[in-house]
This record gives sequence, C-alpha cells and structure tokens, in this order.
Amino acid sequence: MRGKNMPPSASSVHFPPEVWNHIFGYLSVSEKCSVRACCKYFKKLIDHWSLWKDWTVVLSYGNGPYSCRFWDTLRRRKVSSVVMRSTKAKHWSVLSGTLPALSSVVVEALSPQSESFNLTSGFPHLTRLALRNVSLLLDANMGSKLHRLTHLSMCGVTVKPNSDLFLCLPYLRSLTSLVCHNADLFRKGVRVVDTLVALLPELKHLSLSAKYTCPQVGGPGLGTASSLSSLELIDCSTRPLPEDTLSAIPSLKSLSVFYKSSLQESLEMSAGLASLRNWLGRLTKLSSLTVVKGLPVSSYVASIPAGVTSLALVVPGLSSKDLVAVATQVPNLLHLHIDPWPSHLGAHTARIPELFPKLRSLRLRQEHVPEEDFLCLHQLQDLQCLEILDRGRNLSGLIEKFQALTKHRVQVVTSSQRDMFVCPCVSLELSS
Repeated sequence: MRGKNMPPSASSVHFPPEVWNHIFGYLSVSEKCSVRACCKYFKKLIDHWSLWKDWTVVLSYGNGPYSCRFWDTLRRRKVSSVVMRSTKAKHWSVLSGTLPALSSVVVEALSPQSESFNLTSGFPHLTRLALRNVSLLLDANMGSKLHRLTHLSMCGVTVKPNSDLFLCLPYLRSLTSLVCHNADLFRKGVRVVDTLVALLPELKHLSLSAKYTCPQVGGPGLGTASSLSSLELIDCSTRPLPEDTLSAIPSLKSLSVFYKSSLQESLEMSAGLASLRNWLGRLTKLSSLTVVKGLPVSSYVASIPAGVTSLALVVPGLSSKDLVAVATQVPNLLHLHIDPWPSHLGAHTARIPELFPKLRSLRLRQEHVPEEDFLCLHQLQDLQCLEILDRGRNLSGLIEKFQALTKHRVQVVTSSQRDMFVCPCVSLELSS
C-alpha cells in the first residue's frame, strides 16, 4: 500500500530528490504551490531554498498576523526579498526577528493613516530598500541604519519637517542606485543632480522626477561624476531639460525619459524639443535610450546617437516612416521595445526583420497584427527572445507556428514577472 507521505508515483518511479528538484525548477509559483499540496514528501521538496532564490513574498496583513508555521516555511525557503504592506512597529519587530537575513525590502503604505515608518536595526544584510507612500523622518539616525544600502528607492514619500535626504547622504556612500519620485526630498536652492553625484561616489543609476533637474540658484556645480552611467527622468513636460545637468554626467550610457502625456509639436513644446535634441546630440556614449509618450518620434529621431544598441519607444502613433528613420539612425540595434498603443504596428511588423536585422531581443504587441506579418519575424536570424506584450486571440497557436518556423531557437515570453523593487513610475506599459 502506498504511504500517505510518498508522492503519487513513488510506487512505480523512484527519482532521487535532486531529480525532483530539477523538475520542480521549471514550475511557476502557482504550480509549485499545487504540487506542494499533493503530499508531505512533495511539500518538503518544494520548500527547498534553491527553488525560491528569486522569489519575493508579499506581506499584507489583511487577515491579521501570520502564523508560526508560515514564518517557518519562509525560513526554510531562505526568503531574502519581502514586500511589506504595513508600517506598524509590532509587524516590523516580528519580521526582523524571524527573517533577519533579508537583503531586499519594499515598504508600501496602503492608507494615509498608516503609522510613520521607522526602520529597525534588525536587518544586518539589507542592501536594497524601497519606500512607497510612507511618512518618515530623514535624519542622521535614519541614515545610520542605511549605511549598507546599495539600492534606495523612494516614491510618494512624505518627509517630516526639518528633514531631507541630504541629511542621510553621509551614510549612503555605498549607493549604486537611487530613485526619488513624487516627493519633496531635497531642500530648495540645491543643485540636486550635481550634489548627488558628488556625494555618492559609487552611484551608477539615478532616477528622478524631472522637477529636480531644473536649474537651481544654489551656486556652481560640484564637478562631474564619471561613475554615473544611467539616468531616468519621469513626469517630463514642456519644461526644457537643463543643459548644465549634462556637465555632471559626461559618461552617460543609458537615458530614459518618461513624459506625462503624448504631445504634438507646437510652440509650447519647442523649448522641450530643442533640449531633448541637444541632450541626445551631446550624449555621444549613449548605448540605451527609452522614450515613453512625449513628442512624435520624427521630431527627434535624427538626434539619436548612432551607437545606441538598445531602444524602447513607447510612443503612440508610430508610422512606417518612423520605423525607417529609426533604422537608418541606429543601424546596429540589438534590443528593441516598440509599443505605439493605442495605435498599432499592424502590417508594418513584417518590415522589422528588413529594418533591424541584427535584433537579439524584441518586445511588441501582437493584437491587430495579421498572422502572416507576425510570422515574418522568424526571419530575424539572431533573435534570442521575443516578448509579446498582450494576449490576442489564438496566441498559443500563433506561437506554435512561430516556434516551428524558428525550430524553437527563440524564447517566446508572454507574461514576464514584474520586479517588485522597480518603481511603477517607470513601467513601460501604456495599457494592460
């Protein structure tokens, strides 16, 4: 008789745990949970830490505190990444006591009445911290708890009076990535970009609300930062991008510009357009460019550096003429994300292999693209990954035909898991 602690197939198939572990590695999180419920044997195997390396657990406390059994499961899985939707001190005390080895924490306040957030000192291995819609005091005491951080992200943060991020900067010299969105984190009259890159010597990625790049009256810049290689600007509008900011980032390799809306050329936009063209023209080392919404591509395509190999255009109204202009400007493009929603590429999709023959990865929408035009993508001989951003009718059948044409050499992705640490402000999705 088969024991209740053995897997259903144990009487006929005797796989060692290592084989089961390899098989389970191909399962999604939901599939792992289903297998885990089959029997105690599979439950033990599924909870092995190697199957949960990149998993992030979301703690919402919607039904009260979690049980000891729940925390034991997380410990067995060696969970290192958590999304914490509570700022209550008692919840943080339990978290630091049960999972002190956490290296990545996202804090999300779900209501304006949430308690003020105060990070405990019980996370000696914490290197990545994201704060969203929380209230906190930014001072030297808080900074001393953050000295190990390499990644700090703050969005919608409410800072208490007489405090700002600059009070913490002396403790954040190990930061390689800093995100500051939709919050008044800096005192007025300070040249934000210059100051940040001067005081954070290891900083490589900086993401800011566009208002922080406005010319300030706080005196001359603080020099250049050769280490900063990636800059993101969100909530851009008609305001021109300040040219003096470029002096602090001479070696920029990646630029992402997120506009508030899609805009047509007009007198109101002339200043903003001129500054974008100027930025692109001066960033000679740029290899990656992302533009979300904003002006028509035709208005700045001629200024895109020819050395760009990764390009994301989430811009409504892309035309066949635009695609030709882009292909002419960046002949060595390897990675392309193209999304003209709510318009669509349609039959223009068939021209992608002709225009961008060197592509290794491609992200686009499939709906409204005729089947024969979509299947033309199999002509991309160097393509390694194709990500489909929507789910049109008969998508599975279309993928089967595409994989048959490519002899399964291309990985097709239909639903990529969002990195919970990445701020939603820099999502490349115009619509779900």
